[in-house]
Amino acid sequence: MATWPDLAAIEALVAVADHGSLAAAARATGMAQPNVSRSIARLERRFGLSLIHRSTTGATLTPQGLVVVEWSRQLLDAARRLADGVTALGTGPGSLAVAASHTVAENLVPGWIGALRREHPDLRIRTEVCNSTEVIGALQAGRCDVGFIEGPDAPGGLNHRVVGHDELVLVAPPGHPLTHRTEPLPIDELAHWPLVTREAGSGTRVALDHALEQRGLPPVRPVQEAGSNATVRVAVASGAGLAVLSALAVASMIDTDTLAVVPMNVTLRRELRAVWPGPAQPLGSVADLLAIAGRRAAGRSGA
Repeated sequence: MATWPDLAAIEALVAVADHGSLAAAARATGMAQPNVSRSIARLERRFGLSLIHRSTTGATLTPQGLVVVEWSRQLLDAARRLADGVTALGTGPGSLAVAASHTVAENLVPGWIGALRREHPDLRIRTEVCNSTEVIGALQAGRCDVGFIEGPDAPGGLNHRVVGHDELVLVAPPGHPLTHRTEPLPIDELAHWPLVTREAGSGTRVALDHALEQRGLPPVRPVQEAGSNATVRVAVASGAGLAVLSALAVASMIDTDTLAVVPMNVTLRRELRAVWPGPAQPLGSVADLLAIAGRRAAGRSGA
């Protein structure tokens, strides 16, 4: 071929395969829908092949299009590796933007960042604290290089790695009637008590609703929602209700008898994941940060 195919058109073609329509591909790539259609039409003329079948119900790949899409994925992966590698070469000590869910950001990230700065004292690090859903959004928008989330499921479209585990516990103010129970509280009885929860989209809320769903129970209906672990903790200590929170997030208040754990008849464990865009194997300071997180997780599990 005299010239290379347009990477933006290649990306649009793969987006049609992944999302099932030109409109959805336009949303996924940030292109206007007419531009997606025109770019794929140019590819078809260039290759001399029919790549997609357009209809009123969407767009589907032709047999030739399916083959081209698989080759295109390899091309896009190579292009991303090239871009990431050039960026790493050209920025020297560089900078690192980290987004983390509240539980991970409050209890684990500071130690990881401290260790990373000891290895790379010239590295400029920016952290963003938000819920797990917002971490994914920050990565997709290109605002950060790596994120840390909680929850039962791996995110689609991003690379991910489990860097640790966490347990959710039910907490109440000291002296609450449930703290005097001799038997663990059945999880289906949670609905009988007022609950304070994190907001929808937080890893803690998602994990709790997932655990209830697995047992055929409806999602929680909280009496109060809050956007941070700290607000939930204070609300519970003030008598607003019970809460299911990370054991990491409530450890200090349990140690000082500000909160009490109410045993339940189930163990609610969840995975803590690192997520990042680009190459499947992280590069540079992202790789170093993940290595530190993995070592520290191994140390906790062996303690």
